[in-house]
Amino acid sequence: MKVVDLALYHSSIPLHTPFKTALRTVTVAESIVVKITCDNGITGWGEAPPTHVITGDSLASMHYAIDNIIRPAVIGADVFSYASIFEQIETAIVRNTSAKAAVDMAIYDCLAQAAKQPLYQYLGGYRSRLENDYTVSVNAIAQMQQDAKLYQANGFRILKVKVGKDTAEKDIERVAAVREAAGEGVRIRLDANQGWTAKAAVQAITRMEEMGLQIELVEQPVAAHDIKGLKYITDHTATPIMADESVFSPQDALQVLEAGAADMINIKLMKAGGIHQALKIANLAQHFGVACMAGSMIETKLGITAAAHFAASHPAVTHFDFDAPLMLADDVLEGGIHYEGKGNQITFPSQSGLGIQSVKESYLHVIDKERSW
Repeated sequence: MKVVDLALYHSSIPLHTPFKTALRTVTVAESIVVKITCDNGITGWGEAPPTHVITGDSLASMHYAIDNIIRPAVIGADVFSYASIFEQIETAIVRNTSAKAAVDMAIYDCLAQAAKQPLYQYLGGYRSRLENDYTVSVNAIAQMQQDAKLYQANGFRILKVKVGKDTAEKDIERVAAVREAAGEGVRIRLDANQGWTAKAAVQAITRMEEMGLQIELVEQPVAAHDIKGLKYITDHTATPIMADESVFSPQDALQVLEAGAADMINIKLMKAGGIHQALKIANLAQHFGVACMAGSMIETKLGITAAAHFAASHPAVTHFDFDAPLMLADDVLEGGIHYEGKGNQITFPSQSGLGIQSVKESYLHVIDKERSW
């Protein structure tokens, strides 16, 4: 089964509500979309959004990397020799993880279709249902309370609250207000997106523990490079600490795991470079007895479908953060994962591969090779 074509598209969809974190505010979900066609007619899909402040990838850089560097490693290659393909992609260009991830997804989509299995079963089939969370963006306290009440009323039992944009003291106020609004039956996770110092994080988390705010975990409280700071927080708080931006590669994961710098790891395909590398990170975490979350950037249901299939396949992945498509004004796909109710539960299609029936043409714009972004 050889690759005969790799097509690139640009997708752009507005969010119905701005997404606000300590690092950025997003109002439009833009992506590079990859379509791989094989000589037996099987087609596979992948997606990568630009996340400059986290991965460094832009629309222009992803377009160039895929079209000029990754393409030669893929066209004419036998998909069944995927280990060789992924090795060539990984060594052809450093970093550019989101560009690699989009192609990786499409290859795995083709492989699982050829095996006539949904991708999560092809990868291991550990579970077939995921409980999803919903993110409460950083806003004025009254707005965050209103949002928390809405999401709780919509059936979400897990809220991921963004903090780290202002002072730690202000964040404690926000979290206490969200806890009051959401009630005791809701699990609350915090994501500081690198917004605290190590000492401020310990002070804030300790104070929230003393207040009985029942925080499930705190994600990436300090700068990505600050592994010592991350370990300091992990060692000086009772609340589980999760590494996110600190872990892109299996090598990053091994450094964090060996140092005991975090209690958990957040695996994102856009950071790891796709499913192939994400599985390596999950295997390492399992070896160390560390649980993982599978999360995403601001992606459409295309990219999230691939991430969810990965997450469902591995026992080390126990937490799921796949609410990004619920923030968009429209859905780009027919098929893919299914959000039950308002989106708090995720199930998988019976179709093989990613289960994508079609991608809406109105959201796909062919990229001219001479395009200037």
